Amino acid sequence: MRVTVRLFARLRDIAGAAELTRDVGSNATIGSIWQELVREYPELAQYQRSISSAVNADYARMDHVVRDGDEVAFLPPVSGG
Repeated sequence: MRVTVRLFARLRDIAGAAELTRDVGSNATIGSIWQELVREYPELAQYQRSISSAVNADYARMDHVVRDGDEVAFLPPVSGG
């Protein structure tokens, strides 16, 4: 299966791209995709407890199973005023 991963703000800066394409297994979850990204970009690990995730523009939990063609987004916490 192939999914598109969208990264925002600091996550995008760390990976050097706003959008990545990944081939994943048939029972891949948002969490397993995140772990794969952390292995590739270890600096992402510091955001694990604070990120939000979404599938196809709807917020989703890390245990959500993805499907072929899904767009998975990872969003760091927003700060500012």
